[in-house]
Amino acid sequence: MINLTLRQFRYFEALARLGHFGRAADACAISQPALSMQIKEMEETLGTPLFERAARQVRLTSFGEEFAGRVREILRAVDELEDLARASQARLVGRLRLGVIPTIAPYLLPALIGNLTRLNADLDIHVRETVTPKLLTELHEGRLDTAIVALPVSEPAFTEVALCSEDFVLVRPRSEANLPVPTPDLLREMRLLLLEEGHCFRDQALSFCNLQSALPRELLDGSSLSTLVQMVGAGIGVTLIPEMAVAVETRSADVAVSHFPEPQPRRTIGMIWRNSSPLSKQLMQIAAVVRDTALALP
Repeated sequence: MINLTLRQFRYFEALARLGHFGRAADACAISQPALSMQIKEMEETLGTPLFERAARQVRLTSFGEEFAGRVREILRAVDELEDLARASQARLVGRLRLGVIPTIAPYLLPALIGNLTRLNADLDIHVRETVTPKLLTELHEGRLDTAIVALPVSEPAFTEVALCSEDFVLVRPRSEANLPVPTPDLLREMRLLLLEEGHCFRDQALSFCNLQSALPRELLDGSSLSTLVQMVGAGIGVTLIPEMAVAVETRSADVAVSHFPEPQPRRTIGMIWRNSSPLSKQLMQIAAVVRDTALALP
């Protein structure tokens, strides 16, 4: 009988995900030699290598790839058993692993964390900020409990709860403040600054301008909304940002903000979680706090 422990499974999952012994050891809060020993014991127990070792990284073997899928299923099931016990309580206590996309996190989280902890001092909030595709993967694998994203995500395995909507606004150099607001057709002719590939906000802006993702040369990419706004302030072009970002991102930039006429570009903000999560009732309570916080933003 093969005797492997849940702790070993968690060590294996971290190494499989991070591809580096040092980073995996840090994620598991153990020493690198201890992690190496546990992985070696797993391989000896299984009678086959799980990883190919290189100088600076490790890769899963073909068996390791298949094994990793099964391990993630086991760990997700174990986490849901723990959640089942937590679900018996009236409110969510303990760990909340919350994912947030980058075009929401800096503007919503400061107020949201404060509101959540005031309402529930027993909540231990772990935040993961990254783009939507990565959040969906981590949510599916059980590494997140819920995520705040732009809807829809159209994933049958997830519950989607719409919370609020917000407009996109035009940011342009202050010297252009008195010019008419350009139509989407005119925006296509301008130097439009957008977030780099992977951000859903980029796709939404492209959709409003009726542009394809393969951009012409006069459109430029940035890594954050802050970068885009500062580039606009330097006279490099124009950009679109969500309304919740205006107060933070434009306070130190020489830019003007304008609203588009109807139909204005906008997005729906919501929360998602796995349909199988036993914490659905408690996550709905969290969603109400997220909605109230978002609606109260300046």
